[in-house]
Amino acid sequence: MSGGREPLFLARQTYRRRRVADAARLLPLLGVLLFMLPLLGAAGAGNGGEGTGSTSIGGIYIFAVWGGLILAAALLSGPLSAGNPAPSGNDGETPETTRTRDTEGRG
Repeated sequence: MSGGREPLFLARQTYRRRRVADAARLLPLLGVLLFMLPLLGAAGAGNGGEGTGSTSIGGIYIFAVWGGLILAAALLSGPLSAGNPAPSGNDGETPETTRTRDTEGRG
């Protein structure tokens, strides 16, 4: 019934590695949201007739967000690359060795 299920409580290192991986997966969505914010502000500013920001401020904002995303990706990649290359759930077996072992027993 519980074959192949992971334990309820994970080791601290495994838990942190998964949370960093989750943050790395959400980073592109954060980038899209931050890149869209000036467009949302420009749509709302059209009602008053006068622009609230200039092109230079928008350009500086875009490059600041871009640099921030690069910095965040660099900070997140460190803990992800320093972890164990083999998953801890399969006793160090790779998918190739598992597949070979399964096909040898079938005959």
